[in-house]
Amino acid sequence: MLTDNGKVFTGRFASRPVEVLFDRICRENGINHLLTAPRSPTTTGKIERFHRTLRVEFLHGRVFADLAGAQAELDAWITDYNTERPHSACGMEPPVVRFSAAVERAPQLDADLEALAADRSGDEWITRHVATNGVITVAYQQISVGKHREGRTVDVHAGPTVLEVWDGNELIKTVARTTKGGIRKKRAATR
Repeated sequence: MLTDNGKVFTGRFASRPVEVLFDRICRENGINHLLTAPRSPTTTGKIERFHRTLRVEFLHGRVFADLAGAQAELDAWITDYNTERPHSACGMEPPVVRFSAAVERAPQLDADLEALAADRSGDEWITRHVATNGVITVAYQQISVGKHREGRTVDVHAGPTVLEVWDGNELIKTVARTTKGGIRKKRAATR
């Protein structure tokens, strides 16, 4: 997850570095929290542009009677923003048009993934146990899959140029393969 360096997101730059609630929630859930470079608002340009639109079109000159009313009006505005309001970045269509097109393409992708996940008996499939540091090793290549998967057994589809790491039916990582040749240990040792 990428955020700016606001104090609600990180305490890494405080005079005495501390872990704020947001950082703790990320760490406890295996989420890699990335920070933008200081004083570089273009890194998060899309959300900064959204904030500008929010201020100009929704907040400017308004005072709300209470928090519940403000939340209800904001929810309605965001629904309109995503489903009705034309966006120049989307060819003057609302974002829902692009999302709908992606959803229509998704079933074929899901079917392909399910077919790949179904049969894991071939020579290109190997298993690995996730170490305490969240790393697996395939043919001397280390791959981080997250500390929250410590102790789990994952499947790796070893193609000629990529390694795909699966946790059950979830494709969790695809990395370029940096080693050539066969893989000697195909199955993780039983514990």
